[in-house]
Amino acid sequence: MKQVIYIVLASIILAACGGDKKSTESIIATGDLNAIRAKRSEIVNLQSTINEELKAIDEAISKLDTVKKLPLVTAFKAHEDAFTHYLEIQGDVATKQNVVLHPEFSGLLTQVFVKEGQKVSKGQLLARIDDGGLSQQLAQMEVQAALAKTTFERQERLWNQKIGSEIQYLQAKTNYEAQEKAVSQMKSQVGKTSIKAPFSGIIDDVISEQGSVVSAGMTEVFRLVNLSDMYIQAEVPESYLGDITEGKSVQIYFPILGDTIASKVRQVGSYIHPDNRTFKIEINVPNNNKQIKPNLTAMLKINDYSNEKAILIPQSVLSENASGDQYVFVASQDPSTKESKARRVIVSTGKTEGDFVEILNGVKDGDTIIKEGARSVKDGQSVDILNVESYE
Repeated sequence: MKQVIYIVLASIILAACGGDKKSTESIIATGDLNAIRAKRSEIVNLQSTINEELKAIDEAISKLDTVKKLPLVTAFKAHEDAFTHYLEIQGDVATKQNVVLHPEFSGLLTQVFVKEGQKVSKGQLLARIDDGGLSQQLAQMEVQAALAKTTFERQERLWNQKIGSEIQYLQAKTNYEAQEKAVSQMKSQVGKTSIKAPFSGIIDDVISEQGSVVSAGMTEVFRLVNLSDMYIQAEVPESYLGDITEGKSVQIYFPILGDTIASKVRQVGSYIHPDNRTFKIEINVPNNNKQIKPNLTAMLKINDYSNEKAILIPQSVLSENASGDQYVFVASQDPSTKESKARRVIVSTGKTEGDFVEILNGVKDGDTIIKEGARSVKDGQSVDILNVESYE
C-alpha cells in the first residue's frame, strides 16, 4: 500500500514538472517580467499543493503501517537520593609542638643527658652549659645575702626597742633587699646554662654534640617534637569560603601510609591571601599509633555540599544546544497511540561527583530519561525503549 502511494505521488510530480519545463524556458526567454512573475506564482502554488499531499500521505502511512521502525533506546528512572559532594585538595601534616631548642647562654656544652628518640617530660633537664664561674659567684652572693639578712634582722629588733637610729635600720634593710635581688638575678643567669624541655615530647634530633661550643640564641641544640597534637594545614580557594566551615567532615588519605581516617575541620582562617586568593584551614589528626609525622602529605576530601533529596544522572546523557543550554530527553507515553515519545527538556545542573551530575531544575522524581540512543533522537519523536535501568 505504501509503495503504491509513493508511486502515484511521484508520477504527479514528474508530470507537473516535466510538462511545464519547456513553457517555463520559453517564458524566461521572452524577457517579459510580468509573465515570469505569473509563472513563479503558479509554481509556488503547485509546491504548496504537493506539500499538503505529502503531509496527507505521511499521515495515511502512519495509520496504515503496522510495522514501524522506531529508534531503539535505553532509559532509566530519575529518583531522589542523598548526595554528598567533596572538595578535594592537598594538605601537609603539622604540629604546633615541633621546635628547635637554642641555648640562652653562650659557652661549652659540657653535658647532654638525652639521645635521639628519647621521650622527655616538660621541664626535664636536657643539657648543661659551662657557666664560666657563675655558680661560684652565686655561692659568694648567697653568703653575703645571708649576712645582710642577719644584720637587718638584728637592726630591726633594736629599732623596735627604740635603740639605734632610723638611718641604721633603713641602711640594713636596703642592703638586705639589694643582696636578695642580686642573688635572684644571678640564679636566673645560672639557670640559663641548663637547657630544659618546654613541653613533653620526643627528642627527634640531637643537633649539637657534647663538647661543642654554643652561642645564645644562635646554635641549634635539639629538635623536640610532640606527635600527640597533630593537625593538617591546607589552603582552600576563596570561592569555597561559604561552604567550608568549622565542624565539616573530612576524609584524610595518606598516600605513603595507604591509610584513610575521618576527622573534622577545627579552624577556618579569617584572612584571604592576596597572591593566590586562598584561606587556610586546620583539621584534627588522630595519631594514636604515632605513624603520622610532621610534613607528611595528605589528600583531603572535605564535605562542602549536601542534599538529602538530590536527583543525579550520568553526565553522558547531557547534551548542549547552540545557545549553551544543557538538556536531556525525557520519554513519556502518548495516551492516543500508547507509544513512548521523546521530549527535550532544558535542565540546570549543580555539583558533580564522579560520573554523575546533580540536576537542580527540569527533571523530577520518577521521570524516564533516555540514555543510550539519546544523541540520535529528535524532540517529539516516537521511540522504542528496550529496557529501563536503575541507579540505586
